[in-house]
Amino acid sequence: MKLTFLGANRQVTGSRYCVEANGSSVMIDCGMAQERAFLARNWESCPIDPLKLDALLLTHVHIDHCGLIPKLVAEGFRSPIVCTHPTVDLADVVLHDSARIQMEDAEYKQRRHRKEGRSVRHPEVPLYTEEDVDRTMPLLRGVAYREAVRINDVFTAVFHDAGHILGSAMIELLVREGDGTRRVIFSGDIGQWDKPLIRDPSVFDQADYVVMESTYGDRDHEDRGNIEDQLAAVINSTTSRGGSVVVPVFAVERAQEMMYHISRLVHAERIPHIQIFLDSPMAVDVTEIFRKYREYFDEETWQMIDDNQPPLRFPGLKLVRDVEESKAINSVQMPSVIMATSGMCTAGRIKHHLKHRISRPENTVLFVGYQGRETLGRQILEGKREVRILGRMHQVRARIAQIHGFSGHADRRALLRWLGALQQPPRRVFLTHGEEDVSLAFAETIAAQMNWPVHVPEYGESVTLD
Repeated sequence: MKLTFLGANRQVTGSRYCVEANGSSVMIDCGMAQERAFLARNWESCPIDPLKLDALLLTHVHIDHCGLIPKLVAEGFRSPIVCTHPTVDLADVVLHDSARIQMEDAEYKQRRHRKEGRSVRHPEVPLYTEEDVDRTMPLLRGVAYREAVRINDVFTAVFHDAGHILGSAMIELLVREGDGTRRVIFSGDIGQWDKPLIRDPSVFDQADYVVMESTYGDRDHEDRGNIEDQLAAVINSTTSRGGSVVVPVFAVERAQEMMYHISRLVHAERIPHIQIFLDSPMAVDVTEIFRKYREYFDEETWQMIDDNQPPLRFPGLKLVRDVEESKAINSVQMPSVIMATSGMCTAGRIKHHLKHRISRPENTVLFVGYQGRETLGRQILEGKREVRILGRMHQVRARIAQIHGFSGHADRRALLRWLGALQQPPRRVFLTHGEEDVSLAFAETIAAQMNWPVHVPEYGESVTLD
């Protein structure tokens, strides 16, 4: 059995792995790299022949896990894409939105280059189009948690709740070789315990090999107090200055989690009566999917629904799909909260809202999610005085704030808790989905505290598993 690491190795984004055994092969995730230093990888042909893959197993729909699937299909992949039922619906929204954003960004850059009189050797083109996504969607097959899915005589997959976003999964891959079967666990993104809306992460009591994320493997999440207290403080201080709060959000989960907490503040009258904009067609559509799959909610969310305080509907909330409505937000003079994608400010409508508001000191830019290295969000968060937005430099005069408790990823303590559920040491633990220094630090922690064999693979590395 051979395991090849094709992304999110010593970096956070671009998750992609391939397992080969007995002449068969499956891919786990097919994500887009989002760090600037690795963007060129998105344009490279898949290192594994798409025609030879028997299945693609998808953990969840964040773009760094699914964003290259339509490109894989355009390159010839035609096998089943297996994921949970909510992930099927979410993928339809997320991938079409990704294609639209790429097409819009390519068109915008073409217009800007023409306006600037640039002579461009290679014209801006999208990675894939909506037609590629249309060809992708019929390949998706939805399954339930804990349902054993037989791929072929070699591979059987079982999906378990990852507690990260709606429908997110950890994949238990059973690999049959000769008379034996090996169990390989792919953690996907491990969520936090006791988070709103969704259930807690699954744990396992046995595994031969573990491929796990390590995003926060070098630290525990900072406890700076109650999330809603912090959120109320940011909103109230900003509105008292006559400003607006601009929040970059991920369309799946983070936007809905923000709505959950703002809803509680609104119902408790802890913030003023202002307009709350969710400006993202994808986030709006995702919110409707959340409402559809209410059986995936945790008990606390059901209690809010039973108390007639649904967390995804509340006074003042305006869901924005239309482009003209989005543009109109920038002419709103009254204080407001503006949530828009993308979560790392790499694309989408958030760039336009930052362009109009980041240079005004009465406003606040509030970060509630992880910001990858070299992304626009990371530059703003690290205190750059001037940043490039939509081709022009803008002074950063708005207040910059961050709330840590929103993270959808387990921290070091929780990652060790997840690993510690195994009753026996695995043959090997592979750490992925973390910046290089972070993954290496977590490897040292596992070796020191658990004395387990652990490895941080390089991009493109293949490992033969006994």
